[in-house]
Amino acid sequence: MKSSAEQTKQQEAPSISRRNLLMTLPFLPFATRAIAQQSGTAAPIPVIGLHNFGLRVSDVQRSLEFYQGLFGCRVMSRVADKIALQVGEGNQYFSLAPTRAGEQPHISHFGLSVVDANRYSLQNRLSEHGITRTVDSMAVTSRPLSRAMRSWLARLPGEGDTMLADNHELFVADRDGVVFQLSAASSCGGGDDACNPEPAPAPGLIQLREINHMTTYVSNFQLSNEFYQNLFGLEVQAYQGTFPLLGLGDGRQFLMFVGGTQPGTPAQAGRIDHASINIEDFTEESVLQRLTDYGLSPRPEGATAEPLQHWVSRRMPDRGGIPGGTPEVYFADPDGIHIQLQHHTYCGGGDEFGGDCSQ
Repeated sequence: MKSSAEQTKQQEAPSISRRNLLMTLPFLPFATRAIAQQSGTAAPIPVIGLHNFGLRVSDVQRSLEFYQGLFGCRVMSRVADKIALQVGEGNQYFSLAPTRAGEQPHISHFGLSVVDANRYSLQNRLSEHGITRTVDSMAVTSRPLSRAMRSWLARLPGEGDTMLADNHELFVADRDGVVFQLSAASSCGGGDDACNPEPAPAPGLIQLREINHMTTYVSNFQLSNEFYQNLFGLEVQAYQGTFPLLGLGDGRQFLMFVGGTQPGTPAQAGRIDHASINIEDFTEESVLQRLTDYGLSPRPEGATAEPLQHWVSRRMPDRGGIPGGTPEVYFADPDGIHIQLQHHTYCGGGDEFGGDCSQ
């Protein structure tokens, strides 16, 4: 059932054809600048926490079997060629979708749940922060930097030719063209009111608990941190060397941006390097053993990770770890996409499990 706020929004918001919307696009940058000038410093958009992330894979069925076998994930929703897999016991998920023409497998986006998930309201708020509205074709652009500082509503199957926000997903690209999604905490990847969990075929070897963090390479990590802090009001919860961790939600989740200090407009698009998930029953030895039992092999020392390999990175005291190194466990999936697995207290800080983020 839709809330009264959503019903009011439907009554007040007119249906806009794609043709009429396209006609207004040339004027949107000017309107955005005017709003920003009139409002001064725009207020942050309140965020609940990390909610999802997306994987573009070469073979969806192969990836589905791999992740369900390893984690025992339930399927939360199926929409066209996208499958959402549950993380933990709530509505957090990660999605599997096929690569588009010219793409390599990669992490396509991360998703944040927000306090006010009204998509019209959110796009207005984003405009106040200099983020221009555009159309859903931006989602498939071949040049990631061309979508930087833009937002769009991606239509899900089964709708007419309108831009009403119901049954759409809201995406935004930051200054480096890195894409993130904004949605309600109740969303499960299938549009409004479309959660239909399917039992997993087997329990899996590793029990997932919570999406923990995303690490993204950008042209200027300082400017990226300023962007997300201004947009969402995030605070630093810890440091790893010179790189701050922007805290989200429960004090464990965070966003981390690493890279250079290139001034001005980015010359190269950003890249989400890996997604991290907190798990139950974590010790370095037990996780590596379970990955090995599942058929993954150790990455040779000093080598580049290949698909279906696992490895450990030891975060030393100069990066906020303990003497001898706080262990951080990674694996590469069938497409070589990197996933990190950590103790359920991990927040990117110190102690044996990385769970001390006191500053």
